[in-house]
Amino acid sequence: MNLPNYFLADLPPDAPLTPRLITEACRTLKRNRAQFLAARSTACIVTLLANVAAQWLKEDSHLRKLALAEGPKALGFSQETLARGLDDFFREVTGANLNALIEQDLGDVGGLDRPVAARAGQGTPRQAMAVGPEFLAHIAAGNIPNPALMSLMLGLLTRSAQFMKCATGNTLLPRLFAHSIYEADPKLGACLEVAEWSGGNATLEEALFAEADCVTATGSDESLASVRGKLPVRTRFVGYGHRVSFGFVAAGATTMSSAEELAARAAEDVAAWDQLGCLSPHVIYVAEGAGVSADEFAGLLADAIVQREQTQPRGPIPTELAATIASRRTVFGVRAAHSGDTRIWQSENSTAWTVVYEAEPRFQASCLHRWIYVKAVKSVADLLIATDAVRGQVSTVGLAAPEERAAAIVAALARWGVTRVCPLGQMQQPPLTWRHDGRPALGELVAWTDWES
Repeated sequence: MNLPNYFLADLPPDAPLTPRLITEACRTLKRNRAQFLAARSTACIVTLLANVAAQWLKEDSHLRKLALAEGPKALGFSQETLARGLDDFFREVTGANLNALIEQDLGDVGGLDRPVAARAGQGTPRQAMAVGPEFLAHIAAGNIPNPALMSLMLGLLTRSAQFMKCATGNTLLPRLFAHSIYEADPKLGACLEVAEWSGGNATLEEALFAEADCVTATGSDESLASVRGKLPVRTRFVGYGHRVSFGFVAAGATTMSSAEELAARAAEDVAAWDQLGCLSPHVIYVAEGAGVSADEFAGLLADAIVQREQTQPRGPIPTELAATIASRRTVFGVRAAHSGDTRIWQSENSTAWTVVYEAEPRFQASCLHRWIYVKAVKSVADLLIATDAVRGQVSTVGLAAPEERAAAIVAALARWGVTRVCPLGQMQQPPLTWRHDGRPALGELVAWTDWES
């Protein structure tokens, strides 16, 4: 890629990173923030982000073209899957949605600009203003790009200088997004830094963490615990760890004639980002009385994934992972040959997709990459028993249910610990106002100043 060297990630791969370089970069970011970002209005930043997103949606955008040309090799997604994922993300980034996010999380769109009055009936008359960190460090995960892009946008809204450390080989999209900010407003772009190094580089991390007021991290629970343990006591930590998701087709949700459409929507959830996000389903549960049996739904889902594969093929995977999938297919193939309680559908001459039906309802973690289980349950209560092993780790449930029963099902899932419920087909397309893991994404970053009058 022929891009200007605005960021550390733009340097040649063999360019050395040293603790001193990281420290100097962080301090430069702080100075740039004080000069170019701290006094910007919310309206100005919202407009910029919405305009940048609109550019990413244009087919002739040179940065989008670079992402689609380089992305398959760098990230492992097919060009079609990458384009679909970027479109779904950037369509949400509008001025109206950004303002709705701010109002939802902070109570007032102007809350980051000035003290705003508390709502009537909130006790002592007062005003309050939200203030973001001076310097925000992000430890980005390497599975899908959307969380990293969202983190950079949230940091701009909070007027924070930002340094994003990416996993090795996963800087492409954060780097291109940072370039799009720089092209739209070089002064704001000078408040961002993107770099990569292998995890566990203690000297570089120590230099970064010493400068940060707040650190965000996305990854495994183990990696989050490691980051948290390295931070100074004064540093705020916002972590998003391991989560799983599943789908549920409730009793009365469909008829045999409409089941194909529902299966097509579920196939979209399986195909999006090759099932690698925490919002991707591992299992689709089908309740008795759903209008279609679980094994029938599995067959329809397999047909739908075949169609999806024609327009949005899965990306290539490492040989060892393909071998794992092939081995697991063999296990379920043997079971299916000896019992009607198991059936398997799979792509021919490849590991592109696999659908396994099992009568045994216990939750099973998929090996992902478009491997999905379909299981039968009797009721919502049985669903919660079957998934008890992952209670507290569930991000999203994709739901198909009759309108008159949906609210009661959502209430049961909420009390059990699910933090997001959406229609099947939208699991990997959360709205911009989504509360990640049930927490206000923007609200997690700010501190409040109360003014009692």
